[in-house]
Amino acid sequence: MASLIQYIKPSHLQCVACRTNGSKINIFHRLLPKNYSKQYARLLTPQKMESASDNNSLIRPDLANYCGASNLAMNERIRKLIKEGQKIYHLAFGQSPFPVVEEAIGGLKQHAGENGYLPVAGIQELREGISRFHARHDDLHLDPSNIIVSPGTKELIFLLLTVFHGDVMVLSPSWTTYKPQIMLARHTPIVLETCMEDEWRLTPELIDKTVKENNLHHNRLLIMCNPDNPTGTCYTEKQLQNLSTKLREHNILVLTDEIYARLHYEANHKSIAKYYPEGTILSTGLSKWASAGGWRLGYHHYPTELESLREAVRSAASHSYSCAPAPMQFAAAQLFRCEQECDNYIKHTTRIMAAVGDYTYRELTSVGVKGVKPKAGYYMFPDFEVLREALNRRGMTTCEEVCQALLNEASVALMAGGPAFLRPEKELTTRLCFVNFDGKIALEESRKLGLDNQLPEDFVKNYCTLTYEGIQALKNWLLDQLRR
Repeated sequence: MASLIQYIKPSHLQCVACRTNGSKINIFHRLLPKNYSKQYARLLTPQKMESASDNNSLIRPDLANYCGASNLAMNERIRKLIKEGQKIYHLAFGQSPFPVVEEAIGGLKQHAGENGYLPVAGIQELREGISRFHARHDDLHLDPSNIIVSPGTKELIFLLLTVFHGDVMVLSPSWTTYKPQIMLARHTPIVLETCMEDEWRLTPELIDKTVKENNLHHNRLLIMCNPDNPTGTCYTEKQLQNLSTKLREHNILVLTDEIYARLHYEANHKSIAKYYPEGTILSTGLSKWASAGGWRLGYHHYPTELESLREAVRSAASHSYSCAPAPMQFAAAQLFRCEQECDNYIKHTTRIMAAVGDYTYRELTSVGVKGVKPKAGYYMFPDFEVLREALNRRGMTTCEEVCQALLNEASVALMAGGPAFLRPEKELTTRLCFVNFDGKIALEESRKLGLDNQLPEDFVKNYCTLTYEGIQALKNWLLDQLRR
């Protein structure tokens, strides 16, 4: 019993019952804080809660400077300006530009009337479809009984962090939500600083350094994103093998966020779950590859060795969201049966993203901007250090100031690398999302050309026009600063 529950917070182990025959734990009567809904209901606001340090505040003191998801707040702000008639090149939000896979829409229409509560972990048909999907694409053999389906992966990540007992590590740069969720779950995040020289990847040496410099709990959890948001970097098989050896050596579990896995430009994604299966929790869903972000359907897979964590998260799910929406589950189950249609959709959308990513990288680096060439997904993480002296002459020293000037003067919206993505505020890195084009038009043209024919050189200019224009506006602004 003790060995099974070592990863669970002691405060969440109330009313644990165990079968005497040595089979599965009849797990955890209650996993979340008594006043869970009251504690967290007020937190999702884009404004910092400065008053939380007041003894009479309704907000926890450790959340004094807590604020809502910066990427969502930024998106709402820019969309409001666009709706008011301003022309803005919105390169600050990572949402699929393409229409939802047609077969998923058909499935949703067919199952829109499903209104019953479903199993907490998701319907069996969907979990089996997920297992087949990853066997074909990743050569991973996931046990459907170890999969939990949820309304988006954010929910499952938060529940995992809530029940986990130990230290939690996160990379810099990283997605804007990891660190705030770690704090919400009452952990103190341990930040591992990656660097551009390593293409923003985690390295075995960095793991050793972190373990040496910190008095870590016996239980350790690392969150990594592969392919990465916000940098667009990926890991090779050899790199993942080396990381797996080091993580195993230091008893570090991994939550690998692979939501962009199917958007690898060379269709060559490698998952650390293949090399460190006993210690890897796989997180992904339909938001990116199926262009169904608003459908909110994600899932986690736990190895059998982490059964206690899986059952604790499933139990927490039953006390929070109950189940993922029924129509979406049945529609997704139907989608996973349409293997050829899904594969063709992925091939078309991914080659379009590769063309836009290559164009973005080529244009920005041509004027001295540094960055890692995107290998998957929607993002580049350019560093505008080349502008440092010119910007200093204008009195700008932080990346937030640079992004504000860029918006005001060139109508280009970017997000600063710091603090949202855990970079220093005076570092001139930004996250650039090259997805502000009409994906429906681009997808239709790609399909007309056929997969046997390459996209023409002017494809981005003609069919991803807003992104093309946005990069040109950004490039011209950069050149203008250099001429000052």
